[in-house]
Amino acid sequence: MPFINLKVVGKLTKDQKQKIAKEFSDTLLTVAGKPKEYTYLVIDEVSGENWAQGENFFE
Repeated sequence: MPFINLKVVGKLTKDQKQKIAKEFSDTLLTVAGKPKEYTYLVIDEVSGENWAQGENFFE
């Protein structure tokens, strides 16, 4: 059972999330033979003020 935890800076639309879920589950089916109904995806939308690269925070 694949479990994916994706973290992104900022908000995604419901449509974007749906497309991401489809692409991830399609890839796991194609590459690893994992059925879509067994693939779980959690998307964490993180505010830019809580996400930094080096010393610089995203906005």
